[in-house]
Amino acid sequence: MTQPDNTQFRDQFNGATATEEQPPSGSQRSAEALTNRVSQHLDRAVDSLLSRQHDEGYFCAELEGDSILQSEYILAMWVLGREDDPRLPKIANYLRQQQLPSGAWAQYPEGTVGGGKMDISATVKGYFALKLMGDGPEADHMVRAREQVLANGGAERINTFSKYYLAALGQVSYSAVPLIPPQLVYLPRWCFFHLDKVSAWSRTMIQPLSIVTTFKPVRHVPEHLGVAELFKDPANRDRLLPNPLSKSRFWMRCFHGADHVLKLADRIGALRVFRRRAVARMERWIIERCMASDGPGAIFPPIIYLLIAFRMCLGYSEDHPIIQDNLRHLDNYMIHGRDGSPRNSPEDPAAADDTIRLQPCESPSWDTGIAAYALTDAGLDASHPAMKRCADWLLSKECRHMGDWANNVAAGVKPSGWFFEFNNPWYPDVDDTVMIAMALRRIGGRKATAAGERGVAWVLALQNRDGGWAAFDKTRHRPLLEHVPFADHNAIQDPSCADITGRTLECLAWHGYTTDHPAVARALQYLKKTQEPEGCWFGRWGVNYIYGTWQAIGGLRRIGVDVNEPWIQRAGAWLKQVQKPDGSFGESPDSYEEPSLKGQGTSTASQTAWAAMALLTVYGPEDDAVQRAIQWLIDSQLESGTWDEPQFTGTGFPRVFYLRYHLYRHYFPLMALGRWHGEITGRQSPFTAK
Repeated sequence: MTQPDNTQFRDQFNGATATEEQPPSGSQRSAEALTNRVSQHLDRAVDSLLSRQHDEGYFCAELEGDSILQSEYILAMWVLGREDDPRLPKIANYLRQQQLPSGAWAQYPEGTVGGGKMDISATVKGYFALKLMGDGPEADHMVRAREQVLANGGAERINTFSKYYLAALGQVSYSAVPLIPPQLVYLPRWCFFHLDKVSAWSRTMIQPLSIVTTFKPVRHVPEHLGVAELFKDPANRDRLLPNPLSKSRFWMRCFHGADHVLKLADRIGALRVFRRRAVARMERWIIERCMASDGPGAIFPPIIYLLIAFRMCLGYSEDHPIIQDNLRHLDNYMIHGRDGSPRNSPEDPAAADDTIRLQPCESPSWDTGIAAYALTDAGLDASHPAMKRCADWLLSKECRHMGDWANNVAAGVKPSGWFFEFNNPWYPDVDDTVMIAMALRRIGGRKATAAGERGVAWVLALQNRDGGWAAFDKTRHRPLLEHVPFADHNAIQDPSCADITGRTLECLAWHGYTTDHPAVARALQYLKKTQEPEGCWFGRWGVNYIYGTWQAIGGLRRIGVDVNEPWIQRAGAWLKQVQKPDGSFGESPDSYEEPSLKGQGTSTASQTAWAAMALLTVYGPEDDAVQRAIQWLIDSQLESGTWDEPQFTGTGFPRVFYLRYHLYRHYFPLMALGRWHGEITGRQSPFTAK
């Protein structure tokens, strides 16, 4: 796509005509100069993004996680007896590169002195994985890692999902991990601990883990490859420690007592009742969710646990189709070489630096939906061939399958929506659905519009009782679940959140809904209730308060809330308060641990774009804070048309796992520039809500 073509599409969309005017004032000349610069940089960004579109019409960039993806893959292959996999040394090479100078491994590379905060679970797994790969315990990097582990409480302090790997490799006993009895599949639906009441991703992990804790498989490694030296108290290798995220001593003791009783019952054989039938039922459930899907949940952890459960516990052979399929899904998560791309092959020339890194999953629907929405902000629509291909691919991914979500909604809800990955029909989600429905509405066309409307109808059926929306299910907040011993990944629940609720309001507005609609009215009350005292909102799926505030404000304005209302002005004032003198914005994941750090961190393109769009919504394109943010974006744009952003600005599980979406640095700044340019030039989309 060439720059003149992009200019043609945008100018046609603007519908602007030259008129005879008075000579501009100094401020007008300044605004005109910024407008001209934004126009040039916007064209460059559009060209660059379109060059990344795949022939099929979708966009999909790398989804980067932290070091645990490398270490857990190595540990899992050792559990499975696949330690001769020739790719493991390359994965270990990348794991070594991720180690901090202190010797630790971190959840994200930015935010604190030293390049990231030490994570005990990541550091233990990194050390163990490298030791298995031949790194001697007296090597300098291993000594530093061991010192970090011991200084932070020892290996006994890692989270339970990490401890399952240690149990399967004989480093702790299964007494040190929570027992998950398979009979829980027979709990009645009214039961508080029914599987339909935990998050979708927990559901896909709990069931294979239940099989593992039932059969207790162990692949013993030679003693010299073990990690006994990482434990401060050897006795802790045989006992379950408290959930560090539990804030209630009473409930913590209750659940520990329950785990003790279950393990006692297991030892005396009392849990054998219905156990075989329960395991068989779990096995069928897992297999069913592999059908037409990129593995259970189409994400890394449950795929790994499936392989261990089916190979080590249920006796599936190496060449069984379900084993081979799930190994292939993990292969697709591999990126070979420093400059590799998703789904490339080991023979790719980019593999020259001899490393392999893994993604937690793939993000084509998410990337495509946001990229398409950003491009419509730049003026492209269905008349553009790239947008036509994009819409066609999105339409091909509409999910009409009755997934797990159906268990929590009223009968008769028609399935629709979109999932995050290439194939995951059991788990469409609200966030992807509303983003894609907005993009299709703005691209235009009968089929695109109809699909978006079906998605909106499905989303409305998933609204929670509190007025908000969660990611995957219609649910409600159940804090008691957070005290369960295996809930220390901080994501046992999937409650309503402000960022998804704000984006849903934005989507509803594009489809003609207003504040008079009952679902909208409930959502407005939810956002009022969840606004922080400073005026910002918590960001569940992006870092952090800048993300949540952008999403909330965008939805409120689009749906018709007056931006002059005090609560909206308070949000705008907070953003101006955290804006840096150069016009940029940045926030570290540290703010999840320490709320006093709200809106503080290294400047990033994606977070500056979020804040710029939020400020634009509240104050308009001529506001000084808005123009300074826009100026920073164009000044920091690279010649290639994109932006540099090594920071993690995506959130998986707050306080536990963060993400770097490699296209966030591109399509969000493009979106911000497109929106500012459209407002300053008076461009109006035909679908703008009144």
